[in-house]
Amino acid sequence: MHNRFGSRSDMVIQRVEENGQTFLLAIDEKGLYLTTERYLDRNLADPHRYAGLRAGVPARLAALGLDAPGLREAHQHKVKMIGEGEPKKKINPLKASKRSMKG
Repeated sequence: MHNRFGSRSDMVIQRVEENGQTFLLAIDEKGLYLTTERYLDRNLADPHRYAGLRAGVPARLAALGLDAPGLREAHQHKVKMIGEGEPKKKINPLKASKRSMKG
């Protein structure tokens, strides 16, 4: 099962050095964001992913000489939508037919 709020190593595009700190450039269904190794592959919610800090990411990447739209397009295949890859719930056809008969 995949963690909807945490960051996974398969989401990472590359390491980025900014002001002497190392960040990981990652991608999800909402776009690019910068995170740290502290939140990678742990069962923790990543505040870099969900805290609303994404507005400045394209400008930060541009200042580092990176093409944010190009990176997003090139790595779109890494994006997993919520529920993707999880087994579908089996439906009992008898119960389903009874539900449809209720008026």
